This record gives sequence, C-alpha cells and structure tokens, in this order.
Amino acid sequence: MIEFRKVYKKYDTGTDAVINANFVIEKGEFAFLVGSSGSGKSTLIKLILKEEEPTSGNIIINGKDTTYLKPSRIPFLRRSMGVVFQDFRLLPDKTVYDNVAYAMYIVRATPRHIRRQVPMILSMVGLSNKAKMYPNELSGGEQQRVALARALVNAPSMLIADEPTGNLDPDTAWDIMTLLNEINMRGTTVVVATHAKDIVDKMKKRVIHIQNGKIIRDDKKGGYDYEI
Repeated sequence: MIEFRKVYKKYDTGTDAVINANFVIEKGEFAFLVGSSGSGKSTLIKLILKEEEPTSGNIIINGKDTTYLKPSRIPFLRRSMGVVFQDFRLLPDKTVYDNVAYAMYIVRATPRHIRRQVPMILSMVGLSNKAKMYPNELSGGEQQRVALARALVNAPSMLIADEPTGNLDPDTAWDIMTLLNEINMRGTTVVVATHAKDIVDKMKKRVIHIQNGKIIRDDKKGGYDYEI
C-alpha cells in the first residue's frame, strides 16, 4: 500500500528532513506518524502525496513505484488518496453539500453519481442536516467532518490526515478520531500525523516515531512516548 525504501530528503537549505526511511504500511492498516515540530513527519506526508520529491530512494504506492512518476500522472495517483488537513481548507462560498460534491466534479463524476454519493457520505459523518449550511455557520468539529466527507467521497483506498485535530478541543478531537477509526474499520488505510499524545496513547495503533529525520521507533500497538 505505502512503502518507503531507503528514502532520503535533503532540502536546498542543507536540512536533512528524512534520513533512510524504510517502512511498509499495509492495506487496511491504521498508522500514526508522531514526532516534535520539525522532526520530518510532515515531509513524509508530502512525499506520500508527491508534493515533495525524494533526494534518493524509492516510494511505492499501491504497488507502483511513484519515485519517477511523470507530472501528468500525479493527479491520477492522488485520486487513490483522501487528504485531510488541520485547517480544513473548505471553500467558504460553497455549502457543505457543494464542498463535498466539488471533489467529485474534479474527477468528472456523473451528476447522478454525485446526487447519490454525497448524501450517503454526509450521513456517514453525521452531517445530513447540515448540507445546505456554509462553513462559517459550522463549528470546528463540523468543518473537519465536512473535510473528511470530501476526502472520502471518491472512495479512496487510503486517507492521509495531517494534524486533523490540531484546531479542535479535546472532546471534538476524540470524535474525529473515533470517526477515522470507523473509516479504517470499513477497510480504508489511514495514516495520521499528529501531536495528540492522549489520543495516540488511548488508541493503541501502529506508531511510527520520527526524530530529526530518522525513524527511531515503529511499534505495532504503541503509545506516543517522546522519550527514548
């Protein structure tokens, strides 16, 4: 599903963001990427999404080596991924329904498919009664649920979430993580970069800990545990 083979990422500034990363995240797995700010976990996310290119090494997504992927093929790669960010990135002038439907317009889904799929996804994230509302009328947790619905509406094989609870209060953050777990239980691979120690400790999922660009720990059912 996601495999890094001896991946290095060195920026033009001379910073070694990722150093000899080797790991495999299997289909249907739930994995946390943890580490302090500047540790390299966001760079790992960008490498998976093909927003950054590795300096060396190979990255395999869904059985295909994406390291030398042509720019014209990158949008097709990203269609297999749903992405959720800390800042939601919703379109402020569109309703909840249209924010989610927009992801389907981009991939040229038929109007009939959109009309069937969007209500189903909104129901799954608990927002059926918010379809006609705008982002500024929603709470932070509701906005993140819209972002999740948008990420899921095209049935991606994997969901990548970069600090998805960073702007949420603890109770709302836990609601979002519970929803991510339910999505994972339905078969979607989930990768979450996070600082939320309490959530990582409680969920006991796989934990990949990165520090100064190096993976220093990879536990199948781990806690956050900054200390080594």
